[in-house]
Amino acid sequence: MTTKERTEFFEALRMLEKEKDIPADYLMEKIRTAIVSAVNKDYDTKDNVEVVMDPEKNAFTVAIRKEIVEELEDPKTQILPDAAKQYTKKPVIGKFVNIPLEPKQFGRVAAQAAKHTIHQGIREAEKGQQMEEFQRNNQELVTALVRRVDPRTGAVTVEFGKGEAVLPKTEQIGDEVITEGSRIKVYIVDVKSTESGPRALISRTHHGLVKRLFEMEVPEIFNGVVEVKAISREAGSRTKIAVLSHDENVNAISACIGLRGARIAGIVEELGGEKIDVIEYSEDPAVFIAAALSPAKVLNVEIDPSGEKACRATVPDGQLSLAIGNKGQNARLAARLTGWKIDIRPESGFYGEENEG
Repeated sequence: MTTKERTEFFEALRMLEKEKDIPADYLMEKIRTAIVSAVNKDYDTKDNVEVVMDPEKNAFTVAIRKEIVEELEDPKTQILPDAAKQYTKKPVIGKFVNIPLEPKQFGRVAAQAAKHTIHQGIREAEKGQQMEEFQRNNQELVTALVRRVDPRTGAVTVEFGKGEAVLPKTEQIGDEVITEGSRIKVYIVDVKSTESGPRALISRTHHGLVKRLFEMEVPEIFNGVVEVKAISREAGSRTKIAVLSHDENVNAISACIGLRGARIAGIVEELGGEKIDVIEYSEDPAVFIAAALSPAKVLNVEIDPSGEKACRATVPDGQLSLAIGNKGQNARLAARLTGWKIDIRPESGFYGEENEG
């Protein structure tokens, strides 16, 4: 290998280290392993191959290391003194000599092996970096750059950090329009290791997205003064979030809404206008269930004594539709939020036309 070739080789490693953030030592070790394997195969050696790569001295040598002996028993690992004189001026029995090999002597197999290993090493390192990036952000909110939008399926390929992930149409909010080149917030639901590399499962419909948005917008949630106890969500339409204050001087609902609704407005905008009901959590199931049915006013909540987490909520006749919600959404979200089965009844005991809501 000429001085120019050695220089170009080490410059290529430095460039890979800089551009791909892959340590040169890692790549050199991979290349060393490939060369040793190729020489063992081509020269029928016994792992007595020495590869030296020194970027600082611009040195790259490959040699077969053999012991100088009086009687030759294993030519793969031993050499007679007369033959050793080619490589050392004074052969000494019991000492070792290195028989240098020129890279061109490795043959095509060795060159291909080294090339393949470099590419494989780069891929493995990149996969490792991707997995590390994904795991660090698992169940977190990240801002991602939209690279591609599939016109057929609507799936969106996004990039964040050193990795890419696909946001399926089913994990997008309602009819939101996502354009290439834009930046969107996505929630990393889970991270999986597959044969083709690490895979991040991302979503904009997951309730975790709403929780992280509140943590970003509401300092009291971020620092633990206000706790998010439960969330139920129908993405693109409505979310109910139950919060609890651990400081008697801090009102949990007011903290989430912000002055003149400034805090919650930012979240609603990020969610494309999705309605958000902020509910005060209570350890008392009846109080919590009544609050969860807002904006309807609840007159009374009777807990089923059977212990099956079922109850009957009574509301004014004129608010039955409001309590049930459009296509039953309000009642459905309240049930998910509280974990209770809620039977909503009008005060008069008669449904009448109110049941149409």
